[in-house]
Amino acid sequence: MDVLCIVGPTAVGKTKMSIELAKQLNGEIISGDSMQIYRGMDIGTAKATMDERQGIPHHLIDEKNPDEPYSVAAFQQTVRAKIEEIKSRGKLPIIVGGTGLYIKSVLYDYEFAGESESKEVDEAKYGHLSNEELHAKLAAVDEAGAKDIHPNNRKRVIRALEIYETSGVKKSEMIEKQEHKMIYDACLIGLTDDRNVLYDRINKRVDTMYETGLVEEVKALFDEGIPAESQSIRAIGYKELYDYFKGLISLEESKELIKRNSRRYAKRQYTWFNNQMDVTWFKVDVQHFDKTVKEVLTYVQNK
Repeated sequence: MDVLCIVGPTAVGKTKMSIELAKQLNGEIISGDSMQIYRGMDIGTAKATMDERQGIPHHLIDEKNPDEPYSVAAFQQTVRAKIEEIKSRGKLPIIVGGTGLYIKSVLYDYEFAGESESKEVDEAKYGHLSNEELHAKLAAVDEAGAKDIHPNNRKRVIRALEIYETSGVKKSEMIEKQEHKMIYDACLIGLTDDRNVLYDRINKRVDTMYETGLVEEVKALFDEGIPAESQSIRAIGYKELYDYFKGLISLEESKELIKRNSRRYAKRQYTWFNNQMDVTWFKVDVQHFDKTVKEVLTYVQNK
C-alpha cells in the first residue's frame, strides 16, 4: 500500500481516526482539506491542535497566508511529492480530509497544464477582451471545450486557453485521454454516521467554535483587510461572519447559517465520494470510538 486515505463529511471524526491509525501504522498525516493550508484559520477549519496531534507529523497545514490563492493543481503537485518523501522515510502517507476533488486529483490520473501565475498575468494577456470575445477565442481553437464552459465563467475560459497556448493540446482532448484510473496502490476509508446524529454533531461543533473564539479569529482576518473575495474567506464559517461584520446579518443569524451550510456541505460530501471514488465506509461508534478504530485498522492491515 502506497497511501492510506481517510475521507468523509465534516465533523464525522476523520482527524481523531487519522491520528490513531498513524500511531498504529507508523504514518504521517497530509491534510486533504483545502482550507487548512491557510494560517490564522484554525478554529473554523477544525485544525488539530498540537496536543491532539500527539507528536504525529502533519503536512500541508499553515503554509499559505489567507490572501494567497491556492489551486487543486498546486495541491496535486505538492502532495504527490510529499507522498514520495514520506515513503522514503519508511513511513505511511495518510491523506485526511473532505475536499474530494483535491484528494482525487492526487490519487487519480488527473493532468493539469497551463496555469497562469497570477491574476495580473491573466489581466495583462486577456484584460482587453470581453467575456464573449474571450469565449470566441477559445472556440476558435477548442470548439468542444468551449461548449462545456459558459462565456461568463471567465476563469475557466482563460484556464482552457492557457492549456492550449502552453501545451498545444486542447483541454477537451486532455480530458478524453485521462482514464480516471488510480495511480497509487491506495486504500480509501470513509467514515459515516446516521444523518441526524451527524447533523447534531455539526450543530454542537459550531456552538463550540463560537465558544472557543471563532468570532475573534474571523474578526482578526476582517480587520487585517483580507478581502471577502479571497479564496480562504469563501470557506464556511468565514463568509457568514464577514457578513455579520459588514452589518448584513446578526451574530445569531451567522451561527445558524454556518450550521445550515455545514449540514448541506456534509450531504454534498457524501454524494461526491460515493459517486467519484471507490470508498469502503465504516460507521462511527461515537460512544466506543476505539471499536471503530480497531475495525478500520483490521481492514487496512488485511488489504
